Amino acid sequence: MTAAEQQVDVVIVGAGLVGSALARALAKSDVRVLLLDQQAEIPHYSGYSFDPRVVALSPAATRFLDHLGVWQEIHQERACPYLGMEVWDGEGNGRIRFSNDDLHRDYLGHIVENSVVLRALRRDLENQLELRVPLAVTAWSQVGDLNHLELSDGTSLVAPLLIGADGAHSQLRGMAHIPVREWDYHHQAIVTTIRTQRSHGFVARQRFSHQGPLALLPLQRDERDPGDYCSIVWSLESPVADEMQALDDAAFCQSLTRTSESCLGEVVWADQRFCLPLWQRHARDYGRAGFALVGDAAHSIHPLAGQGVNLGLYDARALAEEVVRAKARRVPLQHASVVQRYQRRRQGHNLMAMAGMEGFKQLFGSALPPLLSLRNRGMAWVDGQSWLKRWLMQAAAGEF
Repeated sequence: MTAAEQQVDVVIVGAGLVGSALARALAKSDVRVLLLDQQAEIPHYSGYSFDPRVVALSPAATRFLDHLGVWQEIHQERACPYLGMEVWDGEGNGRIRFSNDDLHRDYLGHIVENSVVLRALRRDLENQLELRVPLAVTAWSQVGDLNHLELSDGTSLVAPLLIGADGAHSQLRGMAHIPVREWDYHHQAIVTTIRTQRSHGFVARQRFSHQGPLALLPLQRDERDPGDYCSIVWSLESPVADEMQALDDAAFCQSLTRTSESCLGEVVWADQRFCLPLWQRHARDYGRAGFALVGDAAHSIHPLAGQGVNLGLYDARALAEEVVRAKARRVPLQHASVVQRYQRRRQGHNLMAMAGMEGFKQLFGSALPPLLSLRNRGMAWVDGQSWLKRWLMQAAAGEF
């Protein structure tokens, strides 16, 4: 290490939701953290304007955010609880309804805009650790048991532990030559905010069809809000998604009304639409000695059940606990056991979630009559099994 190189305990590349949450968790201990990202600005939405990107936070995720000291701020700014979930087959009569009353709880989860969570995580973060934006890694090498980084501003860093939280197209994952299993769904997700004729009633809804699922996630500006805004995630085969994107606003709203089966009446307005290609990715390893991947850098999942960010936050919680544990036991952070323990805790759970989503995707992506009949009978059966619905809700809440 030269005199010009700055040394810290942990460098986190990627200051999105997962990277910022991990940084806050580590900053609560005596770990010296440096967080950097190529993006500096965090958008702000208010009034009738909502961030088109939202997350469905599970109770386990909100508990973690509460532990980090930011959940109260998020909740006060703008977070919409959902008290129920309704899932149905648009090509049959199968339907499952979930309610917070089944678990004797106040809510099942919260729909929150990405930007709201990120602002809360990043606010005052500079007072707890070093945050450097906009900045990129231009070179990385592992010399001995230390990571050496060259940055786009010409400065250098040295750290025993480097963490890639830089998203699905992770630069660090590529630089580390970690193989990824991935496949293209040949679907795109249309995301936007809509206004509907009737109130959502604080229920998250999802309609399945062989063309792809449509999710209507409740939004709420404030306590006086009548509840007529929803965020949508509409997964469609790529050619169909392109057709939907080409429609004018009135035609798009009409198509969305038909696809949603008018469950909230007419769709009367839609904000600007964004279209995202859908892939599933999973890194063969979540890192190696002195290097770890978290969140979308390690795994990205179909948005079918809105679990992607939750899984990433669970990664951040687990890795932070392993780093703090190693420091307390005087285990060097570059020791292979730190990342190995993290991987053992998270890889199996993530793979199980991804397999479950892939199973749902294949089951509901088929228009074959035998499968159509099977899945509708199955949904009707599940809806009648209160014990199974409780188990499913607890799993979605991150309690297993």
